[in-house]
Amino acid sequence: MKKNITGAIEIAQKLKDQIDAFDANVSMQESGIVRDTADGIASISGLRNAGSMEMVRFQSGTEGVILNLEQDRIGAIILGSASSVHAGDTVTPLGTVLSIPVSNDMTGRVVNPLGQPVDGKGDLKNTTRQPIEKIAPGVMTREPVNVPLMTGIKAIDSMIPIGRGQRELIIGDRQTGKTAIAIDTIINQKGQDVTCVYVAIGQKESKVAKLVARLEEAGAMEYTVIVLAGASDPASFQYIAPYSGVAIAESVMAKGKDALVIYDDLTKHAVAYREVSLLLRRPPGREAYPGDVFYLHSRLLERSCRLNKENGGGSITALPIIETQAGDVSAYIPTNVISITDGQIYLESDLFYKGVRPAVNVGLSVSRVGGAAQTKAMKKVAGQLRLDLAQFRELEAFAQFATDLDPETRKQIDRGRRTVEMLKQNQYQPMSMELQVAMIYAVTKGFLDGIEAKNVRDWETGFVAHLEARAGNLLTHLREKQALDDELIKGLETEIEAWNKAFVAK
Repeated sequence: MKKNITGAIEIAQKLKDQIDAFDANVSMQESGIVRDTADGIASISGLRNAGSMEMVRFQSGTEGVILNLEQDRIGAIILGSASSVHAGDTVTPLGTVLSIPVSNDMTGRVVNPLGQPVDGKGDLKNTTRQPIEKIAPGVMTREPVNVPLMTGIKAIDSMIPIGRGQRELIIGDRQTGKTAIAIDTIINQKGQDVTCVYVAIGQKESKVAKLVARLEEAGAMEYTVIVLAGASDPASFQYIAPYSGVAIAESVMAKGKDALVIYDDLTKHAVAYREVSLLLRRPPGREAYPGDVFYLHSRLLERSCRLNKENGGGSITALPIIETQAGDVSAYIPTNVISITDGQIYLESDLFYKGVRPAVNVGLSVSRVGGAAQTKAMKKVAGQLRLDLAQFRELEAFAQFATDLDPETRKQIDRGRRTVEMLKQNQYQPMSMELQVAMIYAVTKGFLDGIEAKNVRDWETGFVAHLEARAGNLLTHLREKQALDDELIKGLETEIEAWNKAFVAK
């Protein structure tokens, strides 16, 4: 009897404790229902307070992001396996805009557009969430672009210079070396304290795997992040990939450091957005692209800038890539992106097939930052280069029809041919600023006029070895001063003449 009374008292006490601990506050969570799904798009009803770009979670655990807000339904893109989402499933809004995890340990990794590693090297550690959509920094927070970002490519660094915080478009037909320029630029950032982000949009995964292997071989993956939205990934992944890439770069810029982002390529990005928009039943415009396709790229590229000291002093340099059809730069997407960027590097198929690589068309290529993004030494030697090359192209075309040329014209054409040979460069062989200055000085000042055009490449290879073996101090002074004074010019001319004698003797 005593045991029963004790047990009853314990039960009563537990009930009393539970009543005392009872919280009368009721929490409500909104939820909706999937009406139908098709091609990676879910039509949802019931989410009255949802916002644009808000993340949602479907019953299966797959996430999505809201793009369309209509009177009686919501259109969301499914970020993941569309087959796991069915009509009648419940949908829960997450109350946050689309964001990805970023981390200091991200360099050397390959991640998908949601920031999840896909390289089999384990999860990211010490991550923070970064929204992929962000308003670009205001005008008053920016600094002029005047710090060079060297690509290591003679033709670009001398005539179409790129500065930190610039947006320089790489444009041309397929298979003309657009990605090659981007990869060489990444390799050339070794030791420059620049974090690189390469965004592969709709690329073959085998191509990206080769690219990663090449960067690892060059030691460039130590400071590079690859964001991969492969050709087999849904259009939704390809659409958000560049925004994820710039979000990673912004986390670097926020620390006052410099970042380089390459979007390869924005033509496929526009096509993916067109696909998503048409599936969401948005009205099509020119070439079936939606009306806001310009805003699609402008809000992405405007996030690249150089911040002033008061705002951290970091920078994001963007190298967007656009693929043209039969060299048509007046098509819809190319003209849009040309108008947003600070210049373009135009690669021409005809030059590529003639063996001029990189196949840069100097006439159509331009950097709107110009000499402000060059060292004093480069500006001094390359000032005349662009003009000489343009005159050579004109005279070369004229010379095809002329039988007899005066000596001055013939001399100009001969020097032009040597200049073209000097500007040729093999892939994965970026050249330091001081060596570039030495080569361009030699050709523009006529020191190669006695060397046959077909031997210029051999002359250059030998001269690089000659300088590194005999004139290490000269190169060091040039690197440190970044300017050509009379003493350096005299030393450089002495070495050029010495190598000319040795080369001719060979």
